[in-house]
Amino acid sequence: MASKYLSLHLHPNPHSAISPTTVTRFLNTRPFPTSTSTKPYVVPRRCLSFSPMASSQSTPTPNFNDFEPHPTLTNDDLKPTEHNQRTLSGWEMASLWVGLVVGVPSYYLAGSLVELGMAWWQGIAIVVLANVILLFPLVLTGHPGTRYGISFPVLARSAFGIRGAHLPTLLRALVGCGWYGIESWIGGEAIFLLLPKTMKQSSLSQFLPWLGTSPLEFACFIVFWSAQLAFVWKGMEGIRELEKYSAPILIILTSCLLIWSCRNAGGFAPMLSLSSRLTSSQFWSLFFPSLTANISFWATVALNIPDFTRYAKTQTDQIIGQVGLPIFMGAFTFVGLAVTSSTTVIFGRLISDPIQLLGQIGGIATKIVAILGISLAIVTTNIAANVVAPANALVNLSPSKFTFRRGALLTALLGIAFQPWRLLGSSESFVYTWLVGYSALLGPIGGIILADYYLIRRMNLNINDLYSLSPTGAYYYSGGYNLAAMGALIIGILPVIPGFLQKVGILSPLPHTFVIIYNNAWFFSFFSAAILYWILSSFKGKDKNSQPIDPLLPAAAS
Repeated sequence: MASKYLSLHLHPNPHSAISPTTVTRFLNTRPFPTSTSTKPYVVPRRCLSFSPMASSQSTPTPNFNDFEPHPTLTNDDLKPTEHNQRTLSGWEMASLWVGLVVGVPSYYLAGSLVELGMAWWQGIAIVVLANVILLFPLVLTGHPGTRYGISFPVLARSAFGIRGAHLPTLLRALVGCGWYGIESWIGGEAIFLLLPKTMKQSSLSQFLPWLGTSPLEFACFIVFWSAQLAFVWKGMEGIRELEKYSAPILIILTSCLLIWSCRNAGGFAPMLSLSSRLTSSQFWSLFFPSLTANISFWATVALNIPDFTRYAKTQTDQIIGQVGLPIFMGAFTFVGLAVTSSTTVIFGRLISDPIQLLGQIGGIATKIVAILGISLAIVTTNIAANVVAPANALVNLSPSKFTFRRGALLTALLGIAFQPWRLLGSSESFVYTWLVGYSALLGPIGGIILADYYLIRRMNLNINDLYSLSPTGAYYYSGGYNLAAMGALIIGILPVIPGFLQKVGILSPLPHTFVIIYNNAWFFSFFSAAILYWILSSFKGKDKNSQPIDPLLPAAAS
């Protein structure tokens, strides 16, 4: 489920003085190459020429001058964004988070904490703390996207190598595909809720063990799955417009839900009277895995946030927009926890699933409005959080074969293969198996990329070499693979695997150390991989392939 939803000028060539007008005239007469030739290509060892940034409030976009990127490493979706593509303001970045946060997965996560025995204030404290922690890697990872106009797959080439970048991007894509299926399944449940009772009681609604669900529920899933593709087909501009205009609608609908629960429960006091059912030791045994699960909830988007920040107008806009995550997540968590707690007063039992709750609310008109709201929330989350990253990863894998649309279509197909109805079997399987489990994959990737960008490269990237297969390129490493990053990634993941296998029932009880590591999977994998990568890279020293960097912004303006 969750996972939801989202003018670079480089500084002047120090060896020549080419004006912006000259660059523009040159680019107009020499279009960006689109050849699909596989002929080996050696990148000219000339520096990029860029027009200087006017101030710290305008972010430049690179203009490729005297340089032809290798055709297997680029297409229109992978090129650095141009000035006229930098359209996201701070509010629009924040709107992205509204669209991502306000949805069934966030509500379900909040409700799951109450269902597991926590008090409402304990749940909110865990969610807010997790998202404040995540805000730091979110902003830090978003910086190169805005500074250089590059997407996550291109940024990953710096740390993992030109060819090695496929591994982290495909791991991120795999998680996105799983989330796409989960979100689509929830949308299908909403459609199923509107069906007449005669259909729900027919033979089509009978559970099939081999399928894991009923044919009717599966059909509703496919209908909703298909409907989302219309928005995906419009690309990033369509996603931007969808997030921008849906944000206020989702806020209004969320407010209506809170008002309804408050009115029917007799005020906030009864709603928030549900106390913790956990002892002190039980709470702390759940605290750390719950914190990890909440971090991993948005660790997916935090990893590929450059896919969105590359369209931000300035660094200030991207930072202001990111601050919306803990604010909106905290506010929506309060709604989810308050409404979930109110169900014990209104219906006499705890209902953490919003789809089931809608089945108990009002008449058909109320249900239709509620379902439309849920559908809008799901679509905004699913497209921004779970389509953009996998689609870009597939484009990066083979730019000549994949476009953003083709990548999005394959993402949707893989979402079915994940069988999301099985992942949503219980609150525990969703929170402590799915969320905590995949955090072990994303944590080390994020740690390695941030260590490379800030500690090794000091925020300076050579844009030419990010699109070059030249053996002398700064990011070619050993045949296109950075063995230090690969080793750090593997070592960051391995210690978490025993705990995961025990959680899914494959291994018998393990030493408590492995349980602790698994419960803190994101923290352990993130920092262990980052530190190991930094040590290996420092020990290795300056690579013989290293070339003078071409910073896009003057140091004072970065």
